[in-house]
Amino acid sequence: MHAVRLHAFGPAENLVLEETEDPEPGPGQVRIAVAAAGVHLLDTALRAGMTSAVHTAPALPTVPGREVAGTVDALGEGTDPAWLGKRVVAHLGMVPGGYAERAVVAAGKLHELPDGLDEAEAVAMIGTGRTTMGILQFAEPAPDDVVIVTSAAGGIGQLLVQYARNAGATVVGLAGGAAKVARVRELGAQIAEDYDDPAWPERVRTALDGRTATVLFDGVGGERARAGIGLLGRGGRHLVFGWSSTGLTGGGPLELDERELAERGITSVPVLGPPMLERAGGPDPLRTLEERSLAEAAAGRMVPAVQRFPLAEAAAAHRALETRATMGKVVLIP
Repeated sequence: MHAVRLHAFGPAENLVLEETEDPEPGPGQVRIAVAAAGVHLLDTALRAGMTSAVHTAPALPTVPGREVAGTVDALGEGTDPAWLGKRVVAHLGMVPGGYAERAVVAAGKLHELPDGLDEAEAVAMIGTGRTTMGILQFAEPAPDDVVIVTSAAGGIGQLLVQYARNAGATVVGLAGGAAKVARVRELGAQIAEDYDDPAWPERVRTALDGRTATVLFDGVGGERARAGIGLLGRGGRHLVFGWSSTGLTGGGPLELDERELAERGITSVPVLGPPMLERAGGPDPLRTLEERSLAEAAAGRMVPAVQRFPLAEAAAAHRALETRATMGKVVLIP
C-alpha cells in the first residue's frame, strides 16, 4: 500500500508518500481500506515536533492521522465477522496511521456509516463533529439567543453556525477574508463580518440594534475574542474551545479580568477535555459524542464542509492548514 510517512520532525515537506507493507489486524481489530483520512491542526504541530502537557511527539518514523473512513477488508482473530465489507468510520485516538491506503483499528471504535453520508463527511463528523457536540453541551442555542461564532468558516465554526441557525438563534459569524465571510453568510448567519477589520464590533452592534450577545463560541482567542466579549450582555457566556490566533504552542486562552467578568455578570468557561467528557457521561463519553455527531449529519441537520486533497499532497494540506487557507475539514483521499 501507499502511506504518507514522517522520518524527521520539521516542515510540511518532510511528509513523504512511500510504498510500504499492508498492516495486519490483530485480535479484536479490523483493517479498513481507507477512502478518506482526516487532517487536524494538531497533526501539523506533531509533525513539527511540538509537544505539550497533553500531546507528546510520536516515535519516528510514523504515519500521521487519527481519523479514517472506508470499508472493512480484513478481520483480526475474534472479531465479529459481520464487520467485513461494512462502510465504517473510526477515530483512532492518539494512535497514528490514518494517512494511508489501509489502517488498523479496534473493532470497538467503529461506527457503521449511515446511508447517504459519504466517507469524507463521516471523517469530519467523527472528530470535528464530535468536538462540536461536546461544545454544545454548555450552551444549547434557542430562538431568543444571539450567538457569536469566531472562526465561523472553520470545521467546528461552520457546524456551530448551522446548529444555532437551525435552533432559531440570531447568529453572528466571524471569519477572516471576503471569501470566508461569504461562506458564513451562505450557511445562514444573519450577520457575517471579517474579524480582521477593526471596525467589525461596531458594525455588529449597529446590526443588533440594541440587542446583546448571549453566547460567544470562541476557538480563536486573542484580541478578536476580547472584542467579542465586549458584545456580551449580562448573563452572557464565553465558551473557550481553542486559541488558534496565538498558535498551538505560542500562547493560550485569553486572559480575562475576573473582576470585570463579575461586574458585567458574564462567565468564561474552557470546555475541552474533562469538562466536556463529564457532561457527556456514560462509560465511553467520546463515543457518545461521536454517535450524536453522526446522527446530526445523517439527519441533514449538520452538513460538514470538506476540503479534499489527494493523499500524495499531504504536505500541501498541512501548509494550507498552517496558513489558515482552508474552509471546513481537511481530508486526504487515497
